[in-house]
Amino acid sequence: MHFTFAHNNLNVYDLQKSLDFYKEALGLEVARTKEAEDGSFILVYLTDGTMPHQLELTWLRDMKRPYELGDNEIHLAFNVDDFDAALAKHKEMGCVCFENPKMGIYFIEDPDGYWLEIVPEK
Repeated sequence: MHFTFAHNNLNVYDLQKSLDFYKEALGLEVARTKEAEDGSFILVYLTDGTMPHQLELTWLRDMKRPYELGDNEIHLAFNVDDFDAALAKHKEMGCVCFENPKMGIYFIEDPDGYWLEIVPEK
């Protein structure tokens, strides 16, 4: 028996705002969408166009407030081939929430408060 990653999920409050953010900040594109027949949820799977692993954004109709992320001690990490250009772009977008120059990484925050680690390709 062998398991492989399929996707990670993040629940989002404003689906369009999140889709716009992930496209602009990370270049992710919609791979597929699934909508509940009763309109209670929408799942959108995003791809980087390279790896088979996807990010699933889940929007729930009945969620009437932004999500509470607690201590937010989880994150997703993204490799980038031009670290300096990415950092400049994310600073321009105003979404850099933490930098660690000693480790050579930084984090951006999405519209729902999830932290995304940006790591230079090795």
